[in-house]
Amino acid sequence: MNTANFRFYIKVHTALNIQARIIHDELYSVCGDQASSLRIVERWSKLFREGREEIEDEVGPGTPVTETTSENIEQVRLLIDDDPYTRIEEVQEQTGLTYGIIHRIITDHLKLKKITADYIPKDLTDFQWAEQVGICKQNLTKF
Repeated sequence: MNTANFRFYIKVHTALNIQARIIHDELYSVCGDQASSLRIVERWSKLFREGREEIEDEVGPGTPVTETTSENIEQVRLLIDDDPYTRIEEVQEQTGLTYGIIHRIITDHLKLKKITADYIPKDLTDFQWAEQVGICKQNLTKF
């Protein structure tokens, strides 16, 4: 069950005047550890009792999610393709995006991870693995 389903369940049961503790117990008996905590169930139940209709989070302060647009993702990808040794701070200066947004783009959208000072794909092909092993062996002979 995803967050929206949990919240909808809480909304419906709150409308039926069921206490938050009982709603939480029902969710926990069905979903186990994946269920929302009692504190979260109580908070959402209170919001729905006060008249809230939406089950989605309201946009709060901070950087909007719209910062991870396809244009920004492509811009970060091109910068890393040009220089895989680039630092997030350098990408920040060139794009004007925040550190967190750039990190999210690199890890979640581009599926890259940093090994030493080089970004590489998380899922390597057999050829890429063999190439990486060869490079590592060359580096080990230097020591």
